[in-house]
Order: sequence, then structure tokens, then C-alpha cells
Amino acid sequence: MRPLSARLRATAIVLMAALPLAACGGGSKDRPKADLAAAKITTIGVNSYLWRASLETLSFMPLVQTDSNGGVIVTDWYANPNSPSERMKLTVTILDQDLRADALRVAGSRQVNQGGQWVDAPLQAATVQKLEEIILTKARDLRRMAITSQ
Repeated sequence: MRPLSARLRATAIVLMAALPLAACGGGSKDRPKADLAAAKITTIGVNSYLWRASLETLSFMPLVQTDSNGGVIVTDWYANPNSPSERMKLTVTILDQDLRADALRVAGSRQVNQGGQWVDAPLQAATVQKLEEIILTKARDLRRMAITSQ
């Protein structure tokens, strides 16, 4: 049996030789390089770029509820100063951790003031689609900025 220091040296040499191989992951040619700004890197339950883009896009509206784990943002009624007889309320839902168009859903309600009473009115589908496009574009820009700043 070898003395303790000789065994420790032999063990250290074996470990030092094995560490570079372990770091390679063996056959890493097929594996993609790590993308630190990937869509799934998040400390919240949903895609962080979609979440931030949604909050920034809706920042002019009063928020009633925000749940980053569930991916839900609910606004209170908002009346545009240029059109005070009309108001909107929105709900944004982020459905996935991936940055994809189908991971975002915007729903809204619209009311008009008729004789001092707020009455439900239809919300154009184009309004919801435009909001989704704005949020998705902003989320992609946020991701692009995160990648280029690495």
C-alpha cells in the first residue's frame, strides 16, 4: 500500500486529468452553445421578455392585478383624455415560458358613456391584435438587446 501523500497525489492527478473532459460534455459538437438571453431564463413563471414588454406597453393604464408566476396582468378602466366618453379595460395573459406569438393573449372590454351611464360596447378585434403585435415586437427587442449586450 502506498503512503497517504502518494495516494492523494495520484488521486489529484486523475481528477485533474478528468476535469477538462467533464467540462467538454463529450460530443458537444451536436449541442447548441448556451444563450444567456434565451427565452426560458427567468425567475418568474412566464417568459420574462413578454412580461416586461407587457408591463411597459400597459404602463399608461392603472393596474389592478399583476401575477408574474401565473402570467396575468389586469388593468383598471382607462379613458383616453382625447376621448373621455369611452374607456377600456385589458387583461394580458402570458401562457408559456417561450417567446412565441401564441404564448401571449390579450383580451379587452370597452364601454361608452351614454347619458351618464357606462354601457358595454364591442371592442374591435384589430385593437387586440395591434396590442399583441406591439407587446411581441417590444419583447423581441428586449431579447435582442440582452443578446447584444453580452
